[in-house]
Amino acid sequence: VQLQASGGGLVQPGGSLRVSCTASGTIFNINTMGWYHQAPGKQRESVASMTTSGNANFTDSVRSRFTIWREHGKNAVNLQMNKLKSEDTAVYYCNLHQGLDNYWGQGTLVTVSS
Repeated sequence: VQLQASGGGLVQPGGSLRVSCTASGTIFNINTMGWYHQAPGKQRESVASMTTSGNANFTDSVRSRFTIWREHGKNAVNLQMNKLKSEDTAVYYCNLHQGLDNYWGQGTLVTVSS
């Protein structure tokens, strides 16, 4: 399984960005795809995820600002990030969880700064 992430970049506080991820390889019909982020000096933590059945989870700090959706035919997941704050600055990693396995994308940097 390989995960290819795209998007991210530099945005001013209050702005928006989208990160996208496509999975390839042997993908189970039941899985969870989502995004984690890791800020400098901090542990990697979950941001948002969505199951194949459409159940979404968000960390509290982004619940009202971020949207996640999946494109099942493409095994893809997108994260729309609105009203970005400086504390959202981090490397964002795509994640696929299926069965007992976790897979990670290469990470994409999101910088929120004026």
